[in-house]
Amino acid sequence: MLVPHRPARWLVLAATVLLAGCAAGPRPGTPVAALQDGPHDNLNATLWMQASAEYRAATLGSYALARRQLDAALADPSWDALPAAERGAIARRGFESLPPAIIVDADETLIDNSPLQARNIRAGGDFDYGRWLAWVKEARARAIPGAVEFAQYAASRGVTVYYVTNRDAPAEVEGTVANLRQLGFPVAADAGNVMLRGDARAPDREKGERRRWVGERHRVLLMLGDNLGDFLDGIGGSRSERDALVEAHRGFWGERWIMLPNPSYGSWESTELRACGESDRARPSACKRRALRYD
Repeated sequence: MLVPHRPARWLVLAATVLLAGCAAGPRPGTPVAALQDGPHDNLNATLWMQASAEYRAATLGSYALARRQLDAALADPSWDALPAAERGAIARRGFESLPPAIIVDADETLIDNSPLQARNIRAGGDFDYGRWLAWVKEARARAIPGAVEFAQYAASRGVTVYYVTNRDAPAEVEGTVANLRQLGFPVAADAGNVMLRGDARAPDREKGERRRWVGERHRVLLMLGDNLGDFLDGIGGSRSERDALVEAHRGFWGERWIMLPNPSYGSWESTELRACGESDRARPSACKRRALRYD
């Protein structure tokens, strides 16, 4: 696994990795050099995010698209980015008159946690909550290219930016807010536009309740994220069920919903691991190889 950003995504995967660690983790006494030089599932993905011009181009393009779509949404009073299942009474009441807002994820959407991924690779391991919590408290994650400029542009147009993340409240609130502020993201004086998992206003583990909370008070123009759960609840099904969710909302992608690239971790990985047999879960790499297509 990778960093436990949005730990809710990792509830299933964390247990899987704990089993994997028992069966396939580095043995006590393994030389540090051997860990540093050995294979790691996340090496290429992390290096691509840190070193490739292609990753920077992809995120800059995503935020350029988001800016154009934001302008279009502000010009169209009927524009609504909430999925139909989360509109409910909001649509009947008339959301058109509500002040505008956007909903954005944090990790790997706005801020870059790849240095923690790199530390995990160097250590020869995967998820460790203590290491993750220490990283959050450091508040040193950099911004994803294009993210700060887009958020500041939205704020300049009178649009409230809601940061809806599955980092945990209360343990991760202070570090998260400090990191967002020091990078220049628009955060309210009371940090009321930062909503972590466990937020008292909408404490459900999935993000849908927090999206509805925002939608009851604002016209939601756009949603941005790097994981299917940033846009929809109920994403824990099979690969085909998740594909069907994407297809059912085909008209939203690239228009009202913008997906940022994240090859390092996410609900896609736990989906593939769940599909493996019990014995395979102790060997994540073998499980993933069997999930590949060869034609």
